[in-house]
Amino acid sequence: MRNVTLVLSDGTKFSGQSFGYEKAVSGEVVFNTAMIGYPECLTDPSNAGQIVVLTYPLIGNIGVPPFEKDENGVAKFFESDKIHVKALIVTDYSEAFSHWNATENLGEWLKREQIPAITGIDTRELTKTLREKGVMSGTLVFEGEEAPEAMQYDEVNLVETVSCSEVVTYNAGGSKKVVLVDCGVKNNIIRSLTRRGVEVVRVPWNYNFNELEFDGLLISNGPGNPNLVTETINNISTFLKGDKVRPCMGICLGNQLLAKAVGAEVEKMTYGHHSTNQPVRRVGTTQCYITNQNHGYAVKADTLPSDWQELFVNMNDGSNDGIKHNTNPWFAVQFHPESCNNPVKADALYDEFVNAL
Repeated sequence: MRNVTLVLSDGTKFSGQSFGYEKAVSGEVVFNTAMIGYPECLTDPSNAGQIVVLTYPLIGNIGVPPFEKDENGVAKFFESDKIHVKALIVTDYSEAFSHWNATENLGEWLKREQIPAITGIDTRELTKTLREKGVMSGTLVFEGEEAPEAMQYDEVNLVETVSCSEVVTYNAGGSKKVVLVDCGVKNNIIRSLTRRGVEVVRVPWNYNFNELEFDGLLISNGPGNPNLVTETINNISTFLKGDKVRPCMGICLGNQLLAKAVGAEVEKMTYGHHSTNQPVRRVGTTQCYITNQNHGYAVKADTLPSDWQELFVNMNDGSNDGIKHNTNPWFAVQFHPESCNNPVKADALYDEFVNAL
């Protein structure tokens, strides 16, 4: 294995060995505390532009599932058609794997998709560094090579790099028609809608969906700085101001974009939420969910207009985890109710949306 070093923007260095594609990269370094689900994590478009540190110590022992598609042409075992992370960092990589659905090891998959990866790094110490100093950029430098130019994560509109380029329809002829604004949508959001019998019209992030006839709007998850996704925000604002009131639901980035569309503010978090064990409480109740989250920005709840209110709040740090309109069927959540590697109790939120159509 070739020696490679992660250099953080504050100068801190962590050295290990390469087990992925040998390419120097730069990105925002974030840690993910999930114990399972690295195939879903790596293919989540929300991780575009990020160097992901997995805190669970042993990674690779379940291998990688085959790339197969369902009847709607959606990948069965991944959240998109390719890996989106800039690089992967683990403590201990297992080349050998054992799983009923695995067809190759993690290193082979990473090399084929040209994604660098490091093993042998003390991810506990690295995570402590990120928790104490906050999220920061980092570069992977291979022995004998020069470091790449540092990526300015918050200054790049990553949504346009992961969104679809044309309109795609799933489950044509369904009972109701939902426009899905693709800001980096996870496949399981599409599955969650189609299995409820609705037709899904997936449109690019900057597509003027207000010219279409449809019954409801869903704003997807996605990567990066929501303040840069102005075209989507403007289209959402036009939708909310229209004469016809139709249901609207936002997921993750969709929560932030919906908030921006009504005039609220969004702020960068110290190190974000990237895990499968974030507890949230439905405001006004004692109902709690254990949720999957993957975001680095949060809505400033005290900037919401008077006709909007918080829907969920994070029980760990009190940050906003959802918003809703006081009277109209418009709401959004900061977490992923459809997450494949998480308890699915919150999946009922899709029923709330579909039943409102």
